Amino acid sequence: MQDRRAHLLYRFECDGQVYTGGIGRFQDGRVAEVFIKVGTAAETNAQDAAIAASLALQHGCPMDTLRHALERASGSAGPLATLLAKVQA
Repeated sequence: MQDRRAHLLYRFECDGQVYTGGIGRFQDGRVAEVFIKVGTAAETNAQDAAIAASLALQHGCPMDTLRHALERASGSAGPLATLLAKVQA
């Protein structure tokens, strides 16, 4: 895997908290990794989720599967699911 890849940044709000999220893509356009920055204690949890999602994507997990797995019973979405919903795979 390359050390550098195309990367897009998104600024979004989830549950009243503002996040900056990044999406890195493989050369063929598939999503390869996700980054989330919030600047608070919640950042650690968001980063851990983004790392886990990035590893899943890099090992072939479809983005739709990740989005579905991150859906909450209440119908709301956490920050990672909100970021992934902004991206067309």
